[in-house]
Amino acid sequence: MTAPHASSVHPALRSQLVTAELRIEKLELERRKRLQEKYGPASEHLSDQQLSLLEAEPGVSQVEVEAEAQRGPWLDRPAASRRKPHPGRQRLPEQLERKEKIIAVPESERQCRRCGREMAVIGYEENEQLEVIPAQRYVLLTRREKRACSGCKGPGVRTAPAPERILEKCLLSDGSIVECLMAKYCDHLPLYRQSVMIERDCGVELHRATLDGWCCG
Repeated sequence: MTAPHASSVHPALRSQLVTAELRIEKLELERRKRLQEKYGPASEHLSDQQLSLLEAEPGVSQVEVEAEAQRGPWLDRPAASRRKPHPGRQRLPEQLERKEKIIAVPESERQCRRCGREMAVIGYEENEQLEVIPAQRYVLLTRREKRACSGCKGPGVRTAPAPERILEKCLLSDGSIVECLMAKYCDHLPLYRQSVMIERDCGVELHRATLDGWCCG
């Protein structure tokens, strides 16, 4: 339903609408002032959305507020102005230890349907996730077998099925997502602090908004 044009609104209702808008604006300014007093001078450079994110997380320190202020009020910018060409899937740092997990094509699927021979491994479908064990982070490289018959020239490549995941195409493994959730809701560790810890420990930069989308979306 389309809102009525301002000129078609009854004068009394128009006056009430203007009064309500002014009251809302006043309340928003009062709330922003209260949050700025709470988080200090650095918070004056934050947008209303950034202040709301800080308020939603318990135990935010002054260092975190200053770090967030240095990022700039990007949430206030129009989506088109802050959109950048997608650089492609982020590559996890090479210096991180790699541990491979090979998923084989099931035995029942290894025979060529044409000649009955066992299909040979010709390669792997690979994807990487940032995995974690207590006090250590590493990259989990999952390699799914790809098999094809060496006796036939036609198509017929078979790939091992991908394992089910909490979030498909997520840079974090299931274990990392569970750890983030437990740290936030059980240990009251804000996502901003977790992003700082991940970057400090292994050089992977994950913005708090990204973690929020993965863990709380």
